[in-house]
Amino acid sequence: MRLTAMTVLAAAISLSAAHAQEQEATATMIDAEGNEIGTVTFMETASGMLHVMAEMTDLPPGPHGFHVHETGECDAEGGFESAGGHYAGDRNHGVHDAEGPHPGDFPNVHVGQDGILKAEFFHGDLSLSDGDNPLLDDDGSAVLVHSSPDDYRSQPSGQAGDRIACGVIESR
Repeated sequence: MRLTAMTVLAAAISLSAAHAQEQEATATMIDAEGNEIGTVTFMETASGMLHVMAEMTDLPPGPHGFHVHETGECDAEGGFESAGGHYAGDRNHGVHDAEGPHPGDFPNVHVGQDGILKAEFFHGDLSLSDGDNPLLDDDGSAVLVHSSPDDYRSQPSGQAGDRIACGVIESR
């Protein structure tokens, strides 16, 4: 009987560890020249919120729009247009719109004079693989940094400017 209980416990720990690994995803960020400049990590939490952590280097100083886009593709030669539009979820863009925001809308991120971006926040309208707005759906998703700050209201993308960094969100 003791061996059976230990076997069950070991199996439960193994399944729990596998499930925890399924709840993380990472995007390796590249700039317009295709150089790796950092990562964005997405972790589902017990509360159902998505924990997002971004660390990048070699970006222009100042505020930048930061969004999830609808397609998991980052073609630098094409200006990252391959990532498609914002992950919209049948909503308008921006927190200042009564019909918004998009699930893919995030707060602006800020880059210091040294070109380093570090940001951490939580998001309640996205998930990795379950729910209404899964990032790891059939065509995947990408996270993008834009050249200008998001104004949080203009349609369809907050006048955030060019796409200057992109990363395909992939399961870890």
